Amino acid sequence: MTNRFFITVLVIIALIGGAFALTKHKSHTNGSNGTSSSVQPTNHQEGGGKSGVVLIEYGDYQCPACGSYYPVVKQVVETHKDQITFQFRNFPLVQIHQNAFAGARAAEAADKQGKFWEMHDILYETQQTWGAASNPSTYFEQYAQQLGLDVTKFKADEVSQTVNDLINADIQEGQKLGANATPTFELDGKKMDQNPRSLDEFNKVIDDAIKAKTSNS
Repeated sequence: MTNRFFITVLVIIALIGGAFALTKHKSHTNGSNGTSSSVQPTNHQEGGGKSGVVLIEYGDYQCPACGSYYPVVKQVVETHKDQITFQFRNFPLVQIHQNAFAGARAAEAADKQGKFWEMHDILYETQQTWGAASNPSTYFEQYAQQLGLDVTKFKADEVSQTVNDLINADIQEGQKLGANATPTFELDGKKMDQNPRSLDEFNKVIDDAIKAKTSNS
């Protein structure tokens, strides 16, 4: 990952004029009456977590900026896989990304069969394909089959109230943090005011957090 790549991404985002930011994010009910207060946010984690440092991304599978950060975050997590815990939570920007909530449902449905991260990766790697589709579910079913999932169960979970509530619980947790754009990163319980602008900068932020955590332990 080069700095030139990041500069290109940032220029594109600037030209769009902050289209990935929202002033208000409503829960998507999918025909329900909202999310039960007893539903907890998702807990999709990877990494050894030896240092105690926790990085959380609030992301939107259809968001181009999230798609650009995806390989960067993947490298950061791989570099620090023994030291940190990385967690992904859903924050679909439904006002501007018509297929975003559907993408989140596909990932959560895959999680019901133990394939969350595999679906997470496919969704970002094929973002431009399903993101522009009038019916993305066709693609999601193909991905489910590719991952060896029970497609019938996947389709049922995909439209279930349980999955819908989990996504809305993530959205509400992001709102509490102050997230209004994607990706939003939370490091050790605090919202990062500015996203790192390069792979090196992201690695340094994590390295500094690890040093601070371990020096105080």
